[in-house]
Amino acid sequence: MTIQRLHVGLTLSEVAIHRGTIYLAGQVADDTTQDIAGQTREVLGHIDRLLQEAGSDRSRILMCQIYLPDLADFAAMNTVWNDWVTPGQTPPRATVQATLANPAWRIEVVVTAAQK
Repeated sequence: MTIQRLHVGLTLSEVAIHRGTIYLAGQVADDTTQDIAGQTREVLGHIDRLLQEAGSDRSRILMCQIYLPDLADFAAMNTVWNDWVTPGQTPPRATVQATLANPAWRIEVVVTAAQK
């Protein structure tokens, strides 16, 4: 079975699609001057764009993993998340504290979704 990759770089692909399942690389903010709410909105925008490009949307997320360097950001991140998710379609999710590769990143999100 074919694996389709989108936005292939030297280190990683942003998207891999196999048998109708979409796997996104960890998404982080480009504008690291933003607070947790701003970075979360930007990251969720990246996810929306990549899922659309791969033939899906946020209502079809199968699993989400959220990494926060500071759990004090959990409530503010959750406020943005709750406004973004599709009501009645909230996916299984894990949120953990982790040191991220760039200390300016306040959040990294990994998503697996189904194609339409």
